[in-house]
Amino acid sequence: MNLQSIGLTEIETKEFAQINRDEDLILGRVALEHKRMYRVWTEVGELLSEVTGKFSFQAKSREDFPAVGDWVAVKPRPEEGKGTIISVLPRKSKFSRKSAGATAEEQIVAANVDTVFLVNSLNEDLNLRRIERYLLLTWESGANPVIVLSKADLCQNIEEKIAAVEAITFGGVPVIPISVETLIGLEALEPFLQPGKTIALLGSSGVGKSTLTNRLLGAEKQLVQAIREEDDKGRHTTTHRELILLPNGCVLIDTPGMRELQLWESADGLAETFSEIEVLAENCRFRDCQHTDEPGCAVVTAINDGQLAAERLASYIKLQKELAFIERKANKRAKAEVKKQSKTINKQMKQRKSR
Repeated sequence: MNLQSIGLTEIETKEFAQINRDEDLILGRVALEHKRMYRVWTEVGELLSEVTGKFSFQAKSREDFPAVGDWVAVKPRPEEGKGTIISVLPRKSKFSRKSAGATAEEQIVAANVDTVFLVNSLNEDLNLRRIERYLLLTWESGANPVIVLSKADLCQNIEEKIAAVEAITFGGVPVIPISVETLIGLEALEPFLQPGKTIALLGSSGVGKSTLTNRLLGAEKQLVQAIREEDDKGRHTTTHRELILLPNGCVLIDTPGMRELQLWESADGLAETFSEIEVLAENCRFRDCQHTDEPGCAVVTAINDGQLAAERLASYIKLQKELAFIERKANKRAKAEVKKQSKTINKQMKQRKSR
């Protein structure tokens, strides 16, 4: 496989050269991950790989392990179709969310992505607050967001819904309505689907990600299930993240539908997603204004004047509190991990001395 065709640039080539001093490693890209086993695309073919014991020991969190889209240095065993991952190259972007459960831990959904297609259905499941969350995490990831509104052929009040979505982006993000069934709007996606570029499809279950993937791929690779008539929602189809190479050389990452999208550390993404509130806040009388009942609050004034929707401020404050809570939990967890690792190292040193 030609690595340039799946997104390799001079940046990754130079990073790999610094790692490959013994010249027995090869470069590859993680195409699929399942229970710490990885399918890696390389120039000698696809290798089923796992990380070394040293790698696992030195990893401090899930973030340190390979994720789909990562470039990795691999010691190959091509005769077996296997390999060993020695190192993960620095990521140019990563879309992360908080992992499920009470633990404050980062889960990387996709790495080294150029553009994120935020797929939302134009049926009754369209949710502006959820789109805000996706936008926040996409801006934080380092990739560029594009909002794709699917199932346009099933929408009666399409102009009204598009206007509502555009109102929360302030013209800074492309909003593209499409219908895979009637081919409406698909040509507007083509400028982003370029050879060597990586596109991640993100969205809730049943919004049409797998159907769109099949159309772009020109084959029924992903199983597609119909919308449930009783609640107008789609079923979950994709069960894992995977790199898919399109015929024109663009790399696609289809992801499972996210029923729960908990934020990860996204302070910069919050400012980008709610840029109009951030700009207004600069004119508040008090620097630490909470935008509630303080005198001289420019944000509340904008709401009263009809320039800003009250729902936007409510969402901004809610996400701000959520991020602060995650940061507190993450700090506690980091301290606990350092303490745990220190105990492990001390224990190993004592065992060596006793020998």
